[in-house]
Amino acid sequence: MADNHFAWPVRVYYEDTDAAGIVYHANYLRFMERARTEWLRALGYGQDRVRREHGVVFVITESDVRYLAAARFDEELVVTTRLERLRRASMSFTQAIEAADGRAVCSARNSVACVDAESLAPRRIPADMLKDFERAQ
Repeated sequence: MADNHFAWPVRVYYEDTDAAGIVYHANYLRFMERARTEWLRALGYGQDRVRREHGVVFVITESDVRYLAAARFDEELVVTTRLERLRRASMSFTQAIEAADGRAVCSARNSVACVDAESLAPRRIPADMLKDFERAQ
């Protein structure tokens, strides 16, 4: 994580594209989800461990997405993730997707809530995780 930005590489597969051979718009959100999951894993918190040990999961509550340029089949992309805002039970990320040539493809702000894994009721982010997230911010 350089400058609090976590970078995750993604290659565009045929299944990610539409009939025109460009990435289907919803798949950019999938790429961002993978990057947030890997950001969490890089901090030592795999999704299964968080659910098993803390009884919580993280869910998207809001996405504000900007589509800037088309990405195509077999392109290499990089998804950057930065924790922008941290609260006791939620956090917001700024994320960007760039092509290998540096072309900006997509950007978003994604808000995430911590919820009970069973009831989906809002819960505070566990204290140890909150401290690690603060250090990563």
